[in-house]
Amino acid sequence: MAATDDAYAALPAHARETHLLASTSALLAWDQETGMPSGAGDVRSRQLALLARLAHERATDPRVGEWLAVCAADPRCAADPDREPNVRCLRRDFDRATKLPPSLVAELAELESRSQQEWAVARARSDFRRFLPWLERMVALQQQKADCLRAPGQSRWDALADLYEPGMNARDLAALFGPLQRALVALRERLAGGSSPSAGFAREPVPEANQEALARAVLAAMGFDFERGRVDRSAHPFCTNTGGDVRLTTRYRPDGALDALGSAMHEGGHGLYEQGLEPVHLGTPLGEPVSLGIHESQSRFWENHVGRSAAFWQWCWPLVERHVGAAWSGRRPDDVFRAVNRVQPSLIRVEADEATYDLHVMVRFALERQLLAGELGAANLPEAWNALYRDHLGVTVPDDRHGCLQDVHWAAGLFGYFPTYTLGNLYAAQFAAAADRALGGLPGLIARGQFAALREWLRRHVHRHGRRHEPADLCRLVTGAPLSSAPFLDHLDHKLRTVYAS
Repeated sequence: MAATDDAYAALPAHARETHLLASTSALLAWDQETGMPSGAGDVRSRQLALLARLAHERATDPRVGEWLAVCAADPRCAADPDREPNVRCLRRDFDRATKLPPSLVAELAELESRSQQEWAVARARSDFRRFLPWLERMVALQQQKADCLRAPGQSRWDALADLYEPGMNARDLAALFGPLQRALVALRERLAGGSSPSAGFAREPVPEANQEALARAVLAAMGFDFERGRVDRSAHPFCTNTGGDVRLTTRYRPDGALDALGSAMHEGGHGLYEQGLEPVHLGTPLGEPVSLGIHESQSRFWENHVGRSAAFWQWCWPLVERHVGAAWSGRRPDDVFRAVNRVQPSLIRVEADEATYDLHVMVRFALERQLLAGELGAANLPEAWNALYRDHLGVTVPDDRHGCLQDVHWAAGLFGYFPTYTLGNLYAAQFAAAADRALGGLPGLIARGQFAALREWLRRHVHRHGRRHEPADLCRLVTGAPLSSAPFLDHLDHKLRTVYAS
């Protein structure tokens, strides 16, 4: 056992140092999106490429394979509740990393940095042609990456998607998404014929400083630890863990107070997950999120099951009166509840209502599979995007900024990522139903602002496990059932019957 003990001790020690490199990259990437001067872009891309190469060298160190082999040969490791998941996950990570050439890893890291900078300019100018060369190069490199990773018979998209949601594949997603898409389109069409709640008041100008104060107050009430995190602004909201602290970003515009708050709560849900991981396991699989779908479930839980509930606006109303003031004069909590749940097909995914949001995701799911398979050229992306938006959401895209340039994900190299948003919605609905049963009713807790009970329930049942369980197994453990779209559709039906009651 001494040899096994030595090998196992070396594995997490090595992983923790590798994590320091990765978290340093995360900090530089956060700075790139929040405060980096535009003239620093070339150097920043080279910094990120160097760190990616160094992290990859450590991840593929032959000693890691030797340590893993020693641990795998000892049956006592398989019986240990901490060693088994760490060894299993580190083996998966090592096998993936050793399939990727260091030159490709560094080239992708540099391209991701440069491409995001070019995307930001192209999006601001609504100029897809400017971004096209970067997208073409990114698709080509992602195809190379997928070809390195994929098993015989596996598609490129499946190989990349497995990086974000272990076990996910396009066939199973299509079987899940097909009926869900039909149900959501039918819901959209049914509601389009009725009277819609008023939301015009929500576009009244609110000073950005007031919006920020409201967002910070709500995040504090949710339990986000500002001593281990912060909130900033970026072109596209995101959350990142820089190793010792969690960075959230959101964006504000004078007529978008509700959007800013929803975005802050969404990213806050991500942040609570990161802060809920057990610090003793930092840098090892037991201290890492299990998947992007589970991660997204936490953000969608707080944004939708809390922030879009009638109970939340009852609790939040004193904060609204303090920070929004005259802009919503004469309104009541119920007015805002109905406004945030108004079903209105739109152009922008991050501002979409809960009932049409997943249709945005399905557009991207279809397009990125075609891009990776070589069935759709990058130059034809705007036309294909606009056609699917007409088909799925019944809207006409006026320009590239409101179309295929709205998301940063492909510029950042995140292919195979988008379906995790819909998986997150489905997981969130099942988790919310389980929490409701366990805690004796979520509406009462939310209306009283007793968010700590909900946060700690999520921490015990989801956060603290890290990567101990596969996503599908975690879902069964928390809810007693496999992942299904039924709880999500039930949630929407119950809420929208209230919102659209005459």
